[in-house]
Amino acid sequence: MVFNIRVYPRSGRNQVKEENGLIKVYLTHPAHEGLANKQLIELLSAHLKLKRYQVRIIKGGKSRNKVIEADVS
Repeated sequence: MVFNIRVYPRSGRNQVKEENGLIKVYLTHPAHEGLANKQLIELLSAHLKLKRYQVRIIKGGKSRNKVIEADVS
């Protein structure tokens, strides 16, 4: 499964929301030295009930707009 998300680092909460067909992920970690990306993978894997290695960033490693792949097999 592949989907687009928008990341909001340094937010006051950790949350995954879907609005108007776009998935928004709010993270408390800053976008510095990969901290936000690591937290993003952990949060999405918990939200999707998958292992961390089953969720990866395909595109947008240094952008707020990302393409995520989740291996649900």
